Amino acid sequence: MSLTMRAVAQFGTPFNVSVIDRPMPTILNGTDVIVRMNASAICGSDLHSYRAASGSEEHPYLYGHEGIGHVVEVGDSVQFLSVGDYVVIPDNFDNGHFTTEPDVYVPSLSSGGVEGGGALPGLQAEYARIPFADNSLIPVPVTDTTNTTTLIDYLFTSDIFATAWSGVTWSGFEPGDTIAVFGAGPVGLLAAYSALLRGASRVYSIDRVRNRLSLAESIGAIPINFEDADPVAQILALEPNGVRRGVEAVGYEAVDASGAIDSGITVRQLINVTAPRGGIGVVGLFSSGQADIDYGAAYAKMVSVSGGIVLPLQVAGEIVPLINSGQAHPGFIVTSVIGIEEAPEYYQRFNRTEESKVVIGF
Repeated sequence: MSLTMRAVAQFGTPFNVSVIDRPMPTILNGTDVIVRMNASAICGSDLHSYRAASGSEEHPYLYGHEGIGHVVEVGDSVQFLSVGDYVVIPDNFDNGHFTTEPDVYVPSLSSGGVEGGGALPGLQAEYARIPFADNSLIPVPVTDTTNTTTLIDYLFTSDIFATAWSGVTWSGFEPGDTIAVFGAGPVGLLAAYSALLRGASRVYSIDRVRNRLSLAESIGAIPINFEDADPVAQILALEPNGVRRGVEAVGYEAVDASGAIDSGITVRQLINVTAPRGGIGVVGLFSSGQADIDYGAAYAKMVSVSGGIVLPLQVAGEIVPLINSGQAHPGFIVTSVIGIEEAPEYYQRFNRTEESKVVIGF
């Protein structure tokens, strides 16, 4: 008997996702586990694909790279996981290869992408197969399975909380620093939240979406609306010497006050607003040639810039204990928890910035 599950997919039409039947995953290798999803989420990076003609009728684009669930089946080579264990599924998995070179990024397997193109099926589905599970998954101590709040807090260690935390780290942040976070989407909000958790003296949150800025203000950040006036001027009026640190959490889809795309504007503004010998962490998505940035200005101010792809497996040891102890509640950004059949409607709402963060519950 062929069993099926529900999953979110796109068939080559922009701004149009569907919920479809897919074959349930099965163990293919001894290092695999099957996870029954408890929650997944719609990510800001999903919108890059959503706005494009992703997938096709022959090879649908399968969505989702943030997930939490419990193990329902294990391969015969899995050593450290058991049926019933709750695990966070990060957006990058271990690739099964050993390297003697530490701290070198090796492209790993990831979830979500065009079926047939090498990616594993997405996590906006009822079940998922995870390869190299012992090294790919993040076990979490879920004891009360009815506590949706705790599940959602852990869920965000899969991507956006880990990404936000890393952006603050890459800026060179130290307790007491001032920091400006450009972008108040889910990652930007959690970057502001991370800085506050880590002892920032003042946090500035820059965006133009008023409900996002209100959420930033609710956690103690200072909202800066770049449609009201130049954000650099607004911040320098409060910080004449500039902020010590900055985080870029927008990427190549950044816009100016008129709404026109200007892929380098946020990094240029961060360089201008960061104090000499300060630092900037970049976690927004950029590809080669997408941003017009004056590195000479950063050089003259001796501002360091660091960024790249975040690997949640490398950050989990810092942020999971904060959730365990009750110090961190990244789920504050969630505005809707939905069933999977509602995904098409909420992709539209999220794309229109009517939602801050949407979680799919199973």
